Formats: sequence, structure tokens, C-alpha cells
Amino acid sequence: MAGIYIHVPFCKTRCIYCDFYSTTRSEWKGRYIEALCKELEMRYTYLKGKPIETLYFGGGTPSQLDEKDFRKVFDTVRRVYGMENCHEITLEANPDDLCPEYLQMLSELPFNRISMGIQTFDDTTLKLLKRRHNAAQAIRAVELCRAHGFRNISIDLIYGLPGETTERWEKDLQQAIALDVEHISAYHLIYEEGTPIYKMLQKHQVEEVDEDSSVRFFTLLIDRLREAGYEHYEISNFCKPGMYSRHNTSYWQGVSYLGCGPSAHSFDGQTREWNCSSIEKYMSGIESGQRDFEREERDLTTRYNEFIITSVRTQWGISLERLSNDYGTQLEQYCLKMARPSLENGKLEIYEGALRLTREGIFISDSIMSDLLWVEN
Repeated sequence: MAGIYIHVPFCKTRCIYCDFYSTTRSEWKGRYIEALCKELEMRYTYLKGKPIETLYFGGGTPSQLDEKDFRKVFDTVRRVYGMENCHEITLEANPDDLCPEYLQMLSELPFNRISMGIQTFDDTTLKLLKRRHNAAQAIRAVELCRAHGFRNISIDLIYGLPGETTERWEKDLQQAIALDVEHISAYHLIYEEGTPIYKMLQKHQVEEVDEDSSVRFFTLLIDRLREAGYEHYEISNFCKPGMYSRHNTSYWQGVSYLGCGPSAHSFDGQTREWNCSSIEKYMSGIESGQRDFEREERDLTTRYNEFIITSVRTQWGISLERLSNDYGTQLEQYCLKMARPSLENGKLEIYEGALRLTREGIFISDSIMSDLLWVEN
């Protein structure tokens, strides 16, 4: 099986914390969709005929596209790759885009999963972040998704935001749980260099939360969602039983995927490719038949390190059988040797043939990952 990621770079406005590639040049949408479909056609051999199981429209703001845009992309995917095995088709959306008319249109398309960027239910903070919705709109959007037949809804939250308190984060979690969605992703705010919020930090207009607070917020996240019946299946992701994101999980499990659009990454099992991070260069390259991209050939060490980083993040952990079969006895023994201190202090465990984080280990996962990586002398 394989997946396809479609990057939709258009946004009405840019949020102050976002460092994903996007543009507000909506007048380019028609030309972009033509280029996107041409790229899908150009690269049909990339996945080597593997059936497409997941299709993911990310961004940017994919909910800025119209029905004709979506239909053109779906028609291309269906004609070139086939969609008979495509069981999860996700649209990332902003709550304020999800009005009844738009959702009626989406319900008539193949989408069966909505991923909504809510971030917080605190209206003051939403204004600071330059989000276009308020808390009431976010809640209403989930209700409307349900009314239009969507039974697989994910919401994104961010914690560690400026001025974050335990009480405010508790309220966000309570509201998220009350919405009864199938999936919740929650990320700690990162002040990415070059973003407006990073510049605000440098000017002391906002302050980072301290480390003790970050740990407290993460602990609350795990405890409250587990109490509500969510499985903590990846460091930042929680789901109702069996409702994990199949597309994102394929990234962590080394499944091949094709990424189309500016800045989109692809992986064929051996090499990685990524398109240029410029919509103008992207469209010009595709139109001329000379796609603007870079490729990385991955040696055994790189592949082993990627396997460690992606696998240890999940509840399934590092399969010792796969570690031995795919990377050899030497790297398997090295991994187990480097894992021994964490196994002895209860931060790692071996469960059902896999090396995985315990609850205590989740809090120092970056350190544990670092210990297990192969570093050339």
C-alpha cells in the first residue's frame, strides 16, 4: 500500500506561528491545480504500482479550494492511480471555512475524514495568533461536520502558547473532549525562526513558557485524554480505539508515499525527494516538464536512524524483527546495547517483540532517540 499527499499552499492570512510553505496569492489557484494534476500524471511510476490506501490534502489551507478544484484532482488520481483501495481521504480545514454550504459540497466528494486546525478555544489567544475563527465557530464547525455525515473528525490543539496557564489548558482539553471527536493532535508551540511570533519573542512582546510548565501541560494532556478513552498512539497524537490517522501513521512506519505541490516530500522506500518551496518555481517547472526538486540517497546508517526516530514515537515501538531483517544483526545489537540503560531505569520496555517507550520514557523521548542513533566516529 502507499499514500498520496497533496499540498495546497493557499491561505487567506498567515498565522504568526506557522513555518509551512504557503501563499496568499489566491489568484494562482487555477494555474496551480493544472500544475498539480500534471505532476500527478508525470510521477505515476514513483510508487511502482502500489495501491493507494490514503489521500491527504494538507496545507496551507486546503479548504480554500472550490468543488471544481477538488473534482479535477480526484479525477486525476482516480484515472492515474485508482482509488478503489483508498480507505482514508483527509481534508485539512479551517473552522471558519466549514459553513453548511461548503460541507454539503464536501459530503458529495470522496472525503471521509476532516482534520480541523482549532489550536485553542481561548478567543484572546486566537486573535493573537491571527486565526480567523473564534471558539464558538470552532465548536459549531464540528457540529456541522457531524450533521453532514462525517464520522472521522480530527482537531489540532497547541499548548505552551503565550500566557498559557494550567487553568486555560484544562479548559481547552475539557472542551476538546466534550466535542467527542475521533482524533486529537496536540503540539507544543515552537518558536520557529523567521515566523512573526519568533520576532515577537525576540522583542520580548511574548514569553516562552518555562520547562516545568511544559511538562505539566503535557502530563495533563496525556492524563485527561486517556481518562476520556483516547489511545496515546504517537507522542503528539491521540485517538479513539482504532481511529488513528492511517496516512500519518504510514510516515512513521516507513510506507511509501508521493507528495505533490510546492515543498511536498516523497518517499519510495529508499530515497527521499522534495519539491521546491516556491509556487512560482513549482508551476514553471511542472509546466516546462522540468520539475524543480531535490533528492536524497539514503545509506544504511541514515535509514536506520530514520527508522529509530519514527518508530520510537509510536505505541507500536521499534520492531526487533524488522530491525534485524532490514538493518542487520550489528545495528540490532547496537540498538539494544544503547537501550539497556533506559530498559533498566524503566523508560523503555520490550513488549510483544518491540522496543517501546513507557509512560515515563515519553517525557524524555528526544533524549532516548538520541541515545539509540548511530553516530559515525
